[in-house]
Amino acid sequence: MKLYLVTSFSSEVLRAIENVIEDVIMSLSKNKAPILILRNRSDWGNIHFTEAVGLQMISNCTTQQIRSDSPKSATKFALCLKILSIIYKMVQTNTYATKRDIFYTDTVLFGNQRVVDNIINDISCMLKIPRRTLHILSTSKGCIAGNLSYIEEDGTKVNCTCSTTTPVPPNVEGIRNLITDAKFILIIEKDATFQRLLDDNFCCKMSPSIIITGKGVPDINTRLLVRKLWDTCHVPIFALMDADPHGKYGDSLLFIPYSMSFEAHRLTVPAVRWLGLLPSDVYRLNVPKIALIPLTKEDQSKLTALQARPYIAHESAWKKELDIMETSKMKAEIQALTSFSTDYLSRIYLPNKLQFGGWI
Repeated sequence: MKLYLVTSFSSEVLRAIENVIEDVIMSLSKNKAPILILRNRSDWGNIHFTEAVGLQMISNCTTQQIRSDSPKSATKFALCLKILSIIYKMVQTNTYATKRDIFYTDTVLFGNQRVVDNIINDISCMLKIPRRTLHILSTSKGCIAGNLSYIEEDGTKVNCTCSTTTPVPPNVEGIRNLITDAKFILIIEKDATFQRLLDDNFCCKMSPSIIITGKGVPDINTRLLVRKLWDTCHVPIFALMDADPHGKYGDSLLFIPYSMSFEAHRLTVPAVRWLGLLPSDVYRLNVPKIALIPLTKEDQSKLTALQARPYIAHESAWKKELDIMETSKMKAEIQALTSFSTDYLSRIYLPNKLQFGGWI
């Protein structure tokens, strides 16, 4: 458990948890089996797409009952109450913990980290309260570099210079005095590509700018930081990802996974534009076939599922790129551009795309 600077006492959180426990006690007093009502986070019917927010959970969504008297859900019911008690104590004492910290309070009971993660998401969704407000922190894995400085919650001054890597802070919402003159922000899917651009001195050559990576699937703090930068800087934000079914849509920063759509207003930046690598770029640049990778059956299934999602119908440019991928039955990693030259990405591809356009 970690103790942070004193924040406002969250009576809202305490009261919300107390309401849940009061319902449980009331059921027991009537000799009824207590239940928890959770909003269904895994149903596309509960998700709505808007240009302003992206994927968002609708207000009148379907729910599921977690019954204490059902063999299928009794364990989950007990685990929900366990984690609710942990959250309640943390809010009362103004302490914070990561999801990993919570798992290690009773590894035998929880079994594995994913169980804890899912229940925390369910509780956050049920109470309609963000995880940070529940005093649950996310571990950061992202990195940032470029023309940016800020002060962390504990007073630490951070300067993200052009050539060094700065970890995304663990409490993004606590940073202040964010200063930048960046003209654009580039989100990079892969850490290897991020490091390559640093080695090529990309930030300084394209200064003032900011580059950031979530090292694959972006964590909560990386998403929060991108959102904070967008709200603060009001500059174009671009994304550089592989031209495959997973890179663009599966876990990008344009949209959060639908199971997290209840936090869309905090974690998404619909203004992000897909700069590359576009499937159309692969053929426009005539990337050698030896540098391309055939779609697997899993890729093809993912692609078909993406094409069927409701928000794709609103974006003809995205649909076009997916159709190109489907027709070619090939995918390409960003590293495919090294088939032209080792510095093609930083010296030619990105400068030209940023100057002349070609994003969607």
